[in-house]
Amino acid sequence: MRASTFRLLVLVLVIAAFAFWVAWPTNNQINLTPIGINYVRDIPVREGLDLQGGIQVLLQADVAPGQAVDPDSMQAARQVIERRVNALGVSEPVIQLAQNNRIIVELPGVKDPDQAIKTFGNTGLLEFVDLGSNPLPQGMQIATSLGPPPATATPPASAAGPRATSGDATATAQGTPSAQGTPTASASPTPAASPSPTPTYQTIMTGKDLSSASVQFDQLNRPYIRLTLTSEGAKIFGDFTSSHVGQYLAITLDKTIISAPVIKQPIVGGDVQIDSGNPRGFPLQEAQDIVIQLKYGALPVPLKVVQNRTVGPTLGQDSVQKSVVAGLIGLGIVAAFMILNYRVPGVVATVALAIYAAIVFALFKLIPVTLTVAGIAGFILSIGMAVDANILIFERTKEELRAGRSAVAAIDAGFSRAWNSIRDSNFSTLITCLILFWFGSQFGASIIQGFALTLGIGVVVSMFTAITVTRTFLKALQALGALPVVGPIGLTPRPAAV
Repeated sequence: MRASTFRLLVLVLVIAAFAFWVAWPTNNQINLTPIGINYVRDIPVREGLDLQGGIQVLLQADVAPGQAVDPDSMQAARQVIERRVNALGVSEPVIQLAQNNRIIVELPGVKDPDQAIKTFGNTGLLEFVDLGSNPLPQGMQIATSLGPPPATATPPASAAGPRATSGDATATAQGTPSAQGTPTASASPTPAASPSPTPTYQTIMTGKDLSSASVQFDQLNRPYIRLTLTSEGAKIFGDFTSSHVGQYLAITLDKTIISAPVIKQPIVGGDVQIDSGNPRGFPLQEAQDIVIQLKYGALPVPLKVVQNRTVGPTLGQDSVQKSVVAGLIGLGIVAAFMILNYRVPGVVATVALAIYAAIVFALFKLIPVTLTVAGIAGFILSIGMAVDANILIFERTKEELRAGRSAVAAIDAGFSRAWNSIRDSNFSTLITCLILFWFGSQFGASIIQGFALTLGIGVVVSMFTAITVTRTFLKALQALGALPVVGPIGLTPRPAAV
């Protein structure tokens, strides 16, 4: 056996062993700590809404009766929701427009639907509001110069309504001391010196002047929200705090106050820290949800939840098991055909097909790819293409043997000459997959994206297994003298009839 063939054989066996280990149904984690490598990662099988169920939410534009909704605004709202949902880590979500003013959101495997809805459904409008000398509490909803609070607004989980706060709320600039807030004691505070029962406060700047948002931890490991302003926003913020020392500045999200510190000195530099009034800081999940809303933009139109229901799997467990059994039967029939028609090379092709399936499924868990019915269909289709590649190779090898070449030369020529056909057909499929994936991403058809992704991965891996794995195994067997190429059935064609 040539040294190059031996090295390639070892590499194929190592890849196959790793793929089978990752793809094993009971293996849901990669833990390399026992071998001295600090790496731990969960690799569960991700299932889509049709396999595991989840929630379906119907959102509707919350506008005044008779007011028309701009289609472009609804499309922009769908894109913002999609970005927020992706940041939540939900696999294979479906976000699509319905009618003229509704958006359907389907989230598979969501454990806390209320928390998810609050994150992607809130408007996400950040405002810095001048309160003057009015120390309003965290959680209170106010009207600003940009409009009244939405009727469907949901205050943060840690502030379920107007209430008194204790502790400090800070808005700090990098390199400058904190601007400490003043605790309030009134159970139902009202703005001081305001003749109107619903006063309107002036908005100084909004989230459009925000460059980035992130969750950070202070020296006591308490979460807080860090905002970085644009150069224009930093100038506006610095000028305002310089001329309003001693007054209160509210930071609101969807008209709900999340912090209202007193300005003790000018805050310049464009680095703002938002702390909650809780001595323990923001609850981590709440801080992360707020950052998601700020980071991925405000909704151009307010939305309200019209319907929220839990969706069971479209395919029950019994149907999934029957599908697996049907797939195994199909693979068995294909393997029997290959073995009966090509003998030892057919066995090699069947082993390569098993390695192919293990590699693809391992990639599904590592990437990760969410398995839906459409995605499974793409995977099965790629299996057929992998078998087709082996048949092309073996038939080309037969032709070379018929032309009088030796077994080794015929195998090499068979693979080389079949490669052009395999390459062209698979590249055409990959181009189609790219078009389908782009179409799905542009129109919110994630099911089409899933089909294109699984088919594309399967096609790429099938080229590797058909050209590299099968060829390496055949060369190894030929070197060991275990590859018969003569007989009534096998690579050597039957003699022509006289």
